[in-house]
Amino acid sequence: MNLRDIHTPVLLERCVELMAPALTADGAVVVDATLGMGGHSEALLERFPNIRLVGLDRDTDALRIAGERLARFSDRTTFIHTVYNEIGRYVQDASAILMDLGVSSLQLDEADRGFAYSKDAPLDMRMDQTDGITAAEVLATYSEGNLRRIFERYGEEKLAARYARFIVQARADKPFVRSQDLVDVLQAATPAAAQRTGHPAKRVFQALRIEVNAELSVLADAIPAAMDALAVGGRIVVMSYQSLEDRLVKQAFAAASASTAPAGLPVELPEHAPRFRTLTKGAEMAGEEEKARNPRAIPVRLRAAERVRKAA
Repeated sequence: MNLRDIHTPVLLERCVELMAPALTADGAVVVDATLGMGGHSEALLERFPNIRLVGLDRDTDALRIAGERLARFSDRTTFIHTVYNEIGRYVQDASAILMDLGVSSLQLDEADRGFAYSKDAPLDMRMDQTDGITAAEVLATYSEGNLRRIFERYGEEKLAARYARFIVQARADKPFVRSQDLVDVLQAATPAAAQRTGHPAKRVFQALRIEVNAELSVLADAIPAAMDALAVGGRIVVMSYQSLEDRLVKQAFAAASASTAPAGLPVELPEHAPRFRTLTKGAEMAGEEEKARNPRAIPVRLRAAERVRKAA
């Protein structure tokens, strides 16, 4: 298996460009907080022979595959099985941090993980298959109201109430075990007019994945934790793939790059100065050429920031 054939890193050149100014010193530490199959990390290790890389991932398969891919850099790499909101336990004063959010290429492409509605598989959806509740357990145990809540909140699904009702009715006769079981119910529950606007399972599968992995609550903790783990002059680059993720990143960067001085203060005291400066104007997207070459780049939103001072 050639990993370069099955995994194309999103916005690779832009990520490298944004992090490069922080990677000039010998021993600079880069944290790939979402290691995946190691595509971004490989490029950084190749182009900056002076850096050390710490790779974090909750997915043991990803750690194994990235370890194989990056074996030639074993003297400069450390891999840790953890969720990225624990970054502060392992790293302080990092030179650069990369976070490539959402479901990985590995998880989407491995049919038996249950992430893709287009592939029949056990309804698992756990990024870390050693821990936590599965999507099948969510569908079996959540009340109709809770199912509606997660479909509305995490999938922004307009038919959330209808889907929740159909799921509760269907599970009374037969438990949901495989992804096709859920797809069949969702398709039956979707009016014909709504089916023409896209696959009826897309938002529900997204919502279940986010719930199973507690993605948004973890991210809400992880962004400030990662920013705190940066050295002054260090840079953080975050790629999001849906609006709920991007909103959390935007809010965290905005808060850290704003003055905390009280209104009307004639002179801004040093302890009120912004701790970060943003490096991108809003969220950057992939170009048309990259979108055509790599469909997974279509929804990406990239934001970056640089730490300019320590907290008071």
